[in-house]
Amino acid sequence: MRTETCGLGPYRTDLVETYWRWEQDPALLVGYGRQAPESLEARTEGMAHQQRGENIRFTIYDLSSDEPMPAGVATLLPDHGVRTAEFVIMLGPEVRGRGLGTAATRLALDYAFHVTNLRMVWLKVLAPNTGAIRAYEKAGFQKVGSIRQAGYWLGQVCDEVVMDTLASEFSVPSAITPTVVTPG
Repeated sequence: MRTETCGLGPYRTDLVETYWRWEQDPALLVGYGRQAPESLEARTEGMAHQQRGENIRFTIYDLSSDEPMPAGVATLLPDHGVRTAEFVIMLGPEVRGRGLGTAATRLALDYAFHVTNLRMVWLKVLAPNTGAIRAYEKAGFQKVGSIRQAGYWLGQVCDEVVMDTLASEFSVPSAITPTVVTPG
């Protein structure tokens, strides 16, 4: 799946060291509210577990140059019983602030609603992470509430904002539906 500037492809074991490097970035640690870095060995072991699970993971590619460059990871954590999923995204520091997160989020939602047939996708984001909130809103999410004092941002207690989007509200042109040929 792709747009002119962004593509989603398979989650790749050969990129585990790249994924791990992005996850150690201090801005990402703060944004996720995680307090400790992880060893490459633990990340490699975790990836093997992730690839056996039911979650839907994509490598995000920056397509703005001649060669597609891995730029991040988008993940849908589905709850098939109620046809919903939690969404998580991670971008490498070198591509942040260029609209790639919004484009990748839209592509992941396109997949969630048109391939996986989910009815709702939701996420949590730390309240001070206003750049991420703006990107999620541009992609079609809306704020639906907050979990008070559930996180930390730069050593300070903060709320987590809960956002969601519904399949019935997804109005972004689909990258998937034009590729599907309907019979007869």
